[in-house]
Amino acid sequence: MGTYKENMLAIWEKYCKEVSSEPADLRELGNWAIKKKLWAPKPVDVSASFARDMADILREQVRVDKDGREYRAFIPAKSTSKDGAPLFKWADIDLAPRTHVEKGVQNERRQIANDCFALAMKVEHYNASHPREEPLQIPFNFEEDIEEMKIARGLDDDDKGEPPSGGAAAAA
Repeated sequence: MGTYKENMLAIWEKYCKEVSSEPADLRELGNWAIKKKLWAPKPVDVSASFARDMADILREQVRVDKDGREYRAFIPAKSTSKDGAPLFKWADIDLAPRTHVEKGVQNERRQIANDCFALAMKVEHYNASHPREEPLQIPFNFEEDIEEMKIARGLDDDDKGEPPSGGAAAAA
């Protein structure tokens, strides 16, 4: 018997062979795996379940500052528990110590960079595997995207210090 991840991948492969290799709805795949007795839910760790739910709720909370900038109200920062396991500590961004916010921002930037790297590898693989097709192009400079989002929310740099007249604060 392999690791949990190896067993899950084996279920995927079995589903592709026995049912379909077309793009799959994972809920349908799950129902199939349960019916075939290939998978059963793990016992619930109540405190971990609470932590996941709370993290989801905290991640969704937004505020609007005096300049009309909408921002996430809470920020996680990754650390290590006493037993060496990864641990995320959450704080209100307006009350958190600078060290917590710096760590949280660095963690989020690293996560974005990792996602961009994974996307680049995916695109490069696809392009190499389909040489007769026009290559997919994916720019990773997001400055224009961010600027467009600011303008759409009435936060363009021309009005620094001036609250927007019809931006995110007025729409809220």
